[in-house]
Amino acid sequence: MRALLWVVGVIAGVIILLGLLLEAVRWLVIIGLIALAGVIILAFVKGRRSMQHHPSRR
Repeated sequence: MRALLWVVGVIAGVIILLGLLLEAVRWLVIIGLIALAGVIILAFVKGRRSMQHHPSRR
């Protein structure tokens, strides 16, 4: 009986840790996507600024 309680307790702990880990991974993915979008927007804005300041000579 005591071994069964240990097994159930360990399985419950593993499930809880997996849930927390997956939640953390999901938030890290969301934060990474937001940062990636920010970098793309900044690169686009800086590229447009440099094109306006340095007109091409024909």
